[in-house]
Amino acid sequence: MKDMKLTFIGGGNMASSLIGGLVTDHFNPGHISISDKLESRREDLAARFGVSTSENNITAAEGANVVVLAVKPQQLREVAEGLAPIIQQGRPLVVSIAAGVRSSDIEQWLGGNIAVVRTMPNTPALVQTGATALYANPRVTEDQRDMAESIMRAVGLTLWVDDEALLDAVTALSGSGPAYFFRIMEALETAGVELGLSREAAHLLTLQTALGAAKMALESEESIATLRKRVTSPGGTTEQGLQVMNENNIDRLFSEVLKAARDRSAELAKIFSES
Repeated sequence: MKDMKLTFIGGGNMASSLIGGLVTDHFNPGHISISDKLESRREDLAARFGVSTSENNITAAEGANVVVLAVKPQQLREVAEGLAPIIQQGRPLVVSIAAGVRSSDIEQWLGGNIAVVRTMPNTPALVQTGATALYANPRVTEDQRDMAESIMRAVGLTLWVDDEALLDAVTALSGSGPAYFFRIMEALETAGVELGLSREAAHLLTLQTALGAAKMALESEESIATLRKRVTSPGGTTEQGLQVMNENNIDRLFSEVLKAARDRSAELAKIFSES
C-alpha cells in the first residue's frame, strides 16, 4: 500500500475527501496524482495536500496501480473510453465512485478484461464519517480488494457486497439516507419551534440528540430495538410519542421510501448503460 501509485480522475469534493483521509492516514502524497480540468482546483489540491496534478487524464494515470474514477456518472463513459488505451497498457485496478453505473459497463468502456471495484460512498464521507459499500468484479484479486478497501476506509466504514444488484439497496439506504435523516431533523426542529422553543434552541437540541442517538447505537452491542425499549418508560412521554409513530405506520413509510429509491437507482443504471 505504501508504495502504491494512486491516480484520481476528477478532483471534486469526494476525491478531495478521500485524498485528505489518505494523507491523514500517512499515505505518501507524492504517490498521488490528480487529473482535473479546472486549474484552480488543481492548484488548491496541490497546495493543500502536496499531490501532483495534471489536466490530462492519460498523463495522470500513467504508471498507476489504482485509478479512481471520481467524475459524475454522466461523464463516466466519455472519460473511461478516453482512458482505455493507458488502462489496457498498465492494467491497474479501477475504482469507481460514480453512482448508478454498473461495473460491467465501466469494464466495457475501458476495453474489457479489467479489474473494477464499484463503490457507493455517501456524503458524510466529506467529513470522514461515511459509509461505503464495495463490489468487486471477478478480475479483482485479494490484494486489489485490500487496496480498494484501504482507500475507501480513509473516509469511514466500508462493507463488501457479493451481488452488485445490492448496491441499489445500498444507494437507497446509506446513499440517500443522509437526506432522510436531514428531513427528520428538519421536522423535529420545526415541531420544537411550534411547541415554543426558539429556532436556535430547537436546532441545537435536534442536532445533538441525533448525534447522541447515533453515538449510542454505534458504541453499544445491543440492537437498536433494545436501545429504544430502554429509553421508553411505560406510560411515559417517549411511549406516547412512539405510539403516534406506530399508529401512522412509520415502518411501512420507510419501506416504501427505500423501495422507491432502490427502484430509481436500478432505472438510472439501465439509462447509463444504454446511453
